[in-house]
Amino acid sequence: MRNVKKQHLPTKVCAACGRPFTWRRKWERVWSEVRYCSDKCREHVKRTRAADCGSPGESVK
Repeated sequence: MRNVKKQHLPTKVCAACGRPFTWRRKWERVWSEVRYCSDKCREHVKRTRAADCGSPGESVK
């Protein structure tokens, strides 16, 4: 993606926060796998899924 203006870069919508984000060079090889705009969003999804499933050591009545 050389010499491409920022306005013409591909965009996606974050699966956690719903905000649009644009392609970054560090995502060049894995752009098809990128789902979250930041580490914070990715970690937030992991925490909420763990809370929904119940954390280990939690007793179920």
